[in-house]
Amino acid sequence: MSMFKAALLAVVLLTTALPGAEAAGFTMKRGINLDMWTTWPDESRWGDEAAILPYPEWRRTEGAAELEQLKRDGFDFVRMPIDPAPFLSDRTVALRERLFASVLESVRMANAAGLKAVVDLHLIPAGGNRAIGMAEVMGSDRLFDAYVELVRQMARRLAREDPALVAFEPMNEPVVDCADDKTNLWPERLRRLHAAARASATRLTLVLSGACYASAETLARIDPSEIPDDNVIWTFHSYDPFLLTHQGATWAGDFIAYVTGLPFPPYAVARAELDAALERIRDKIGAEAPWARRAGMIAYLNEQIATMDTPEKLDALMEAPFGAAGKWAKAHGIKPQNIFLGEFGMIRQEYGNPFVMPARDRAAYARDMIGRAERHGFSWAIWSYGGAFGVVKEFDDRSAEPDVLEMIGTLK
Repeated sequence: MSMFKAALLAVVLLTTALPGAEAAGFTMKRGINLDMWTTWPDESRWGDEAAILPYPEWRRTEGAAELEQLKRDGFDFVRMPIDPAPFLSDRTVALRERLFASVLESVRMANAAGLKAVVDLHLIPAGGNRAIGMAEVMGSDRLFDAYVELVRQMARRLAREDPALVAFEPMNEPVVDCADDKTNLWPERLRRLHAAARASATRLTLVLSGACYASAETLARIDPSEIPDDNVIWTFHSYDPFLLTHQGATWAGDFIAYVTGLPFPPYAVARAELDAALERIRDKIGAEAPWARRAGMIAYLNEQIATMDTPEKLDALMEAPFGAAGKWAKAHGIKPQNIFLGEFGMIRQEYGNPFVMPARDRAAYARDMIGRAERHGFSWAIWSYGGAFGVVKEFDDRSAEPDVLEMIGTLK
């Protein structure tokens, strides 16, 4: 009898977690990514309540009024990046429940402002101030197990919220199975993350991606039949063309740091003006780049600009990820409204770099990307509220130029 009861309970639990058992109906259309942990206090201070709370850190500068303004600006949801590293650090054991509670407070604050929320566990690289990042989690079975348990615990807490107002993204931009590492680790890891979240939250909509920075190309390699769940939104990110969207970003590779001053679209200016901008970049590479890398960088610059210097070429380049995601969705019977462009955007200014991308170019890029997403029937979230890519704030709590927000306000 006890074995029969145990078997019956297992069937009941399994049935509850099966796809379609009680779909939440979470929907979204137009969103913005809130700021991440921007000051990154040293891990030695993560046990200090004053250093780590409230969580996430945007709560220190943005509150109900700012969230309500986002609603008025035309957004219906926020994607809320949560740095999971403190939850994986021994330093925060005494404050762990406070961290979870603060995340829930942040979600409820967004909901109270009329905004839905996608809670996004957003690993960043480890560095001098932290021991755990994406590479460590992906490179250690022990740490990945701990991360899976964190997903289970976060989902358990989010399960108490209204599933029509809250969704959960277990991992942002997994850095694994990129073209150069010849691995195929992500499908099994994705299944584990999905199972952990779903075991704790049967009604919560889950947001899942492909590998290698959540590209559309890697999304198209996913076999969704391996995750039989109709309460999933599939996501991809696109910053194409990277040459234009990340100008001057020192953290995005050694080449792009030398690239500034290119307009969007490149053909918006006279060819002589574009050529002059390219020559300034070549001169900068020739003067500042490592000697052995100069010729290769200049050749790469020339190759990249040749892929986007006409309307037809640029359109093909920018449309490719949308086409790939749409084709994959159609092949697997996934509705367009269950595809989410989770990140896109154009840098405003790299911290410490005097070059500021013209606001009109940023607004033109955002309009183009939003138009593509909405023509395909996809939801979207622009990156991001503040910082280098900020459309509301820039650095030090200063307001960014209003062009992007004003453009979004004109959308039908």
